[in-house]
Amino acid sequence: MAKSGPPPIVFILLFLLLAGGGWFFFLNKPAAQDANNTPTPTPSGGGGANLPPLAPVVGGASPVAATSFALPASVPAGTTVRIDGSTSMVTINQNLKNGFQGKFSGTTVDTKANGSEKGIQDLAGGTADIAAVSRPLTAQEQGQGLAAVPVALDTIALVVGVNNPFKGGLTSAQVQDIFKGNTQDWPKVGGPAGPIKVINRPAVSGTHQTFKEQVLAAGEFGTASNITTLDRDATTPLLQALGNNGIGYATFAQVANQKTVRVVPVNGATPDAGNYPYQRQLYYAYKNPPSQAVKDFLGYATSSEGQKAMLAGN
Repeated sequence: MAKSGPPPIVFILLFLLLAGGGWFFFLNKPAAQDANNTPTPTPSGGGGANLPPLAPVVGGASPVAATSFALPASVPAGTTVRIDGSTSMVTINQNLKNGFQGKFSGTTVDTKANGSEKGIQDLAGGTADIAAVSRPLTAQEQGQGLAAVPVALDTIALVVGVNNPFKGGLTSAQVQDIFKGNTQDWPKVGGPAGPIKVINRPAVSGTHQTFKEQVLAAGEFGTASNITTLDRDATTPLLQALGNNGIGYATFAQVANQKTVRVVPVNGATPDAGNYPYQRQLYYAYKNPPSQAVKDFLGYATSSEGQKAMLAGN
């Protein structure tokens, strides 16, 4: 007698189970992948799509999320934007001013450079529309209704006079020792005989504050007799004060094309290298809610067109 097999109903059930499982896996295949298993990129948009990431806020507060400002199609004639702040952003401000006024006829951008602290004071007091700042906003400033959008990356350069006989580089530790007053003679860092004259920027300078955070690891500048702190935050007097034995610091954009000074490599890298240690974010701060004029200018500044204008002449 023939051996009996499983009843037909068993084959039907197995078929349905296998077919159903196959459909389950097919329908649940990730939709964001193409035939080559490459994730589909998320489209970007808005005026802030090309912005660099925000740097940490001083004081431990969370950074303010960058608002996306759209590039305006037109700006009414008679629009005026007042900017004050960091001396490190003079060139950026001027280039954006030229680009904005050239694109939108009848507009005026008034720029000053009285330091990051003064710019923030003027912004909070209503005598400036935008503060150009070379450091993140503090938690206290954010509590006053101020916000900031990053506009450029910058590096802080160490500079000596072009005729300074010191021709070498420095390590991060050596830079700290020099500006804290622990090292006061060039031979201690491999240079010729002679004292080191340190030229410091005033405390109102955003570059001064960033230097403390990045270079001195939140420490303080030294008070040794060889350290001179300028009364005014301006780069030209600092460069003039270097002489043949001085060292100071400035934003790289301000000294890159100077003929009277040389940039000192740090840890074997110059400021235009990706592994240079002293990099920072530059910001435009504004008061919330921003006026239409501020929205229009920041929309231009953070657009690809504005970013190109910002680098004009560099």
